[in-house]
Amino acid sequence: MSSGHDAGRASGRDEEPPVVVRDRRRIDPNSGEIRAQAGTGASAGSSPAAASAAGGAGAPGPDAETLALVESLNAAVRERTADLQRLKAEYDNYRRRVERDRQLIAEQATGRVLGAVLPTLDDIGRARDHGDLEGPFKAVAESLETALEAVGLERFGAVGDEFDPLQHEALMHSYRGDVSSPTCVEVFRAGYSYGGRVLRVAQVAVAEPVDEPEAPAEPAAADTADAPPPDDTGSVPGPGGGGPSVDR
Repeated sequence: MSSGHDAGRASGRDEEPPVVVRDRRRIDPNSGEIRAQAGTGASAGSSPAAASAAGGAGAPGPDAETLALVESLNAAVRERTADLQRLKAEYDNYRRRVERDRQLIAEQATGRVLGAVLPTLDDIGRARDHGDLEGPFKAVAESLETALEAVGLERFGAVGDEFDPLQHEALMHSYRGDVSSPTCVEVFRAGYSYGGRVLRVAQVAVAEPVDEPEAPAEPAAADTADAPPPDDTGSVPGPGGGGPSVDR
């Protein structure tokens, strides 16, 4: 039995734990970087990740070929980005141009339709001036005028308006003293505009102010205040005050 006990102690000495050497140096001799201090159990649980990061820090950097490839890819990305930005700007300009052209075409088409209705509006205006706009015809005419105004048709040209050659056509011309500038004194046919564009000018009679003639200059009065009165013979004494000499 003693021999078995001795054998057990001998086997225990043979199974002693190995010696563990811990490197507690703060600076890594391989990378020269400062090592992170040992933390709690939570940081110990993440030791594989820390070891991986430490291994990555100590790994050699990318070679020149890899750096050149990365730079080439970055240049390609920048070039493609610039192309996309340029295409987007061109598309935005195209879209705005198409929208502007579409609105212009729509306004021109509407203007042509409104221009064809203007003679009818002239007939309605003449009927109103003569007192013939009554009954159902009056209701229809007013409804038509309201609808055209809602579309954007504007009427201009009235007595008292200042003459504008871009909006008025002068059929008659006169001079009057009760106006201070060229003024429309009679309207023969109204004008119309749509969307800021004149569809038809107004035909009017224009009066201009009368040019007042300048008063003639008064002649200078003769300076007779200081002249001596004539003597008995009717002659005016000379500058010396004496009369004319008489030979005896």
